[in-house]
This record gives sequence, C-alpha cells and structure tokens, in this order.
Amino acid sequence: MSSPDPITSPDCLFCRIVAGELPSTVVARRERTVAFQDIDPQAPMHVLVVPRDHYGDVAQLAASAPDVLAEVVSLAQEVATSEADGQFRLVFNTGTEAGQSVFHAHAHVIGGAALGWTPA
Repeated sequence: MSSPDPITSPDCLFCRIVAGELPSTVVARRERTVAFQDIDPQAPMHVLVVPRDHYGDVAQLAASAPDVLAEVVSLAQEVATSEADGQFRLVFNTGTEAGQSVFHAHAHVIGGAALGWTPA
C-alpha cells in the first residue's frame, strides 16, 4: 500500500526543503516530520522541525493533524536529547507580528546554552 501524495505548496520554502529541491542539513527524520539546522541560528543548537505536509501554522496543524503535531514535539525532544542534553526551548511563531516568516508550520528547537528571555 503506497502513501498518499504529500500536501505541498509549490512556492513554500520548507516544502521544497522536505522534497529535497533545496539543500539543508537534516539532523533527523521520521515518517511525517523532518528536522534540519536553521540557516540563521540564534543559539548553539537551533533546529527546525517541520511536518512533511504543508500546514500554514501550528494552529492549522493542531486542528487538522494533532497526531503530526505530537510527532513534531516528539522529534524536537529526540533532537534536543542528542544535541543539548535534552534541555531545550520549543517555539512556534504564528503570524507575521509574532515573527513567522515561512508560512509552513515549524517548531524552533533552541538550546545548547543557558537561554535568556527577550520577548520582543
């Protein structure tokens, strides 16, 4: 039995990374999620975890596929365990005013140092 075709958006940067059309440094992958290095890291460990299918933001992901959201969080934990002693911050930006610049749901997994707080 084959998997259904993934839900993609042809102009989406992360859809293109997941499809292998653009280079990335993948650190982990699962059936429905991929984790790769952020190109502009804000901490010693800064990895993005994305669903393979396209969802515009975390709220849409949670409403449409809560099991995939759970896999995003689980893969974030796996990456943090291997890269930062299991200590990490998990951030989802939703909307431009919140800092979202790529409109494909993604979690920032940040760690590897004592983190301060700079909320805006």
